[in-house]
Amino acid sequence: MSVLLRPAQPTDAGRCGDILHGFTRDNDWMPDLHSAAETIAFCGTMIARRWVTVAELEGRVEGFLARDGALIHSLYLSQQRRGQGIGARLLDTAKAQSDRLELFAFQANPGAARFYLREGFSEAARSDGRDNDENLPDIKFIWSREATTT
Repeated sequence: MSVLLRPAQPTDAGRCGDILHGFTRDNDWMPDLHSAAETIAFCGTMIARRWVTVAELEGRVEGFLARDGALIHSLYLSQQRRGQGIGARLLDTAKAQSDRLELFAFQANPGAARFYLREGFSEAARSDGRDNDENLPDIKFIWSREATTT
C-alpha cells in the first residue's frame, strides 16, 4: 500500500469534510452539530491556514491531520482505512516537525485513547466536556520528544 502524505490543497476540503462528517455519522455517541457543508467549510478554513496534511492512496484522500503548532486539532481516517497504519504515519510526520504535541480525544472513543498511548502519548488530564463544542468528556494527551528519548 503506497500512501502519499502531502500538504492539503483547497480542493481537498470536500473529501476531508466527508471523512470528518462521516466520523460523526459512524458514532452514535457523537452529537451531530454541523451539516456536511459546514464541516467542509471548516476543513477549508484549516487548509487555508496550512494546518492540514492529507494521506492519499491511489489518488484519493483517505485521511488527514490538522495541526497548529503543537496542537493537533484533527486526525481522522476514512472508515475503510482505519487500522492500516496511516494514522501513525500522519502522527510520525507531525512528530518529526515538533518537539511537543498535544491533542484531545473523547472518552467515549477508547480506540483513539489506545492508539495515542501506543504512539507514545501520555494522558495529561481529563475533563467533563464543558470546554468543547460537543460537551463530551475528553482526555488531553501529550507527546514530547524529550520523554521518548529519556
